[in-house]
Amino acid sequence: MHPTHIPIRVATGAYILNSGLSKLGADKETAEGLHGMASGAYPFLKNVKPKDFTELLAYGEIALGTTLLAPMVPSAVAGTALAGFGAGLVGMYLKTPWMTGDDGIRPSQQGVPFAKDVWLVGAGVTLATQSALGAAKSAAKSAKGSVQDLASDIGSTTKDALPFG
Repeated sequence: MHPTHIPIRVATGAYILNSGLSKLGADKETAEGLHGMASGAYPFLKNVKPKDFTELLAYGEIALGTTLLAPMVPSAVAGTALAGFGAGLVGMYLKTPWMTGDDGIRPSQQGVPFAKDVWLVGAGVTLATQSALGAAKSAAKSAKGSVQDLASDIGSTTKDALPFG
């Protein structure tokens, strides 16, 4: 993990882990509220019982938070997971009419707490792309070194093989 990834991973990981842990003991009313919001945006969730949905959401958040906090998990993996989770939340925000203003994008007064989830997408994409670009740069440097070594070997072999060399 690159040192610049630590603040993003710790901040988002701790927040999401705490959110998941707090949902584990959710009462019936909380579970129904979470399920209602999610199934309103994603109709396929209507067939899932509210308590089951809330438990799955809790375990998913705990897993994601732990993934972000675990330094042995590559930032590309943690970032991709974070971006996917954030995209799901942003999708719910955009698909829930009372959360946005008349333009369907800017948050209504009630939607402001949900609109912030776009930052999770940005943080996840940043982690994933920086990690991927760093790996590509490292691979390119390695390939460059290998090509230079090969060219040097070919040059010295050719020089030794020449009768006037």
